[in-house]
Amino acid sequence: MDQVRAMKVFVRVFERNSFTLAAEDLQMPRATLTHVINQLEARLGTRLLERSTRRVRPTLDGEAYHERCVHLLAQLEEAEHAFRSVAPKGRLRVDLNGTLARHFVVPALPEFLARYPEIELSLSEADRFVDLIEEGVDCVLRSGTLGDSSLIGRRVANLAQITAASPAYLSRYGTPQRLEDLAEHRAVNYVSKCSGRFFPFEFSVDGEVREVEIQGALTVFGVEIYAASALAGLGLVQAPRYRFAAQLEQGLMCEVLPQFPPPPMPVSLLYPQNRHMSPRVRVFVDWLTGVFREQVPG
Repeated sequence: MDQVRAMKVFVRVFERNSFTLAAEDLQMPRATLTHVINQLEARLGTRLLERSTRRVRPTLDGEAYHERCVHLLAQLEEAEHAFRSVAPKGRLRVDLNGTLARHFVVPALPEFLARYPEIELSLSEADRFVDLIEEGVDCVLRSGTLGDSSLIGRRVANLAQITAASPAYLSRYGTPQRLEDLAEHRAVNYVSKCSGRFFPFEFSVDGEVREVEIQGALTVFGVEIYAASALAGLGLVQAPRYRFAAQLEQGLMCEVLPQFPPPPMPVSLLYPQNRHMSPRVRVFVDWLTGVFREQVPG
């Protein structure tokens, strides 16, 4: 039995809680995975996984063995790349924030794939928390302040933000000159799909961030609807400047209160805390950090 292969199969079945999903990830027949796990359990003399028709669950021995496998496999991969100087290879699963992907990541991808031709990149799009282990994802790109302590990662950018509205809205309500003027205005309120909480309007005043509550009749749960609502003249919004760069140039949107800008929005790449960063993830993180460095003014 190929012990390293068996460990890789076990880790994928463990993390996906499914022989079927693991087989799809590894591009192997399900029957082969079952045979490998049976052989591994016989070799170790213990049951690693409890199977049912609906789900696969680890035993206590399986949980302990998984932790050791993850560290050993990461060390083996790192050692191979260190001494053989081979290019990173294999499948890399990345979950992206949709607007960041469209504006920054996807346009630059040809260069990444040309540089690392042996990496099989698999991308998904979500604006919610993703269980990286459960869903078989290696890392995620997210914007905003993140509080999930089970993830660690690298800040890749701080995006300048603006407060903006359409000319039609400003024609109706006027252009605010002071924060006190916002009491007479309307907002498009954005609610996080992750937390279910409103994003407050924030303004930088003398080095401090001040929250201002602005009344609004419309609440949205998606960034595309948020932008469309602002363009339709339904209220004030706050968003990274790049989201409205074209509309600002065309006169379809106007920046307001530029003297009190919202604080920058952080962008981070995150991966599980209990994992060594694999060479595939490391080169992607380094590459994407460079992409944002080139495109986002410091």
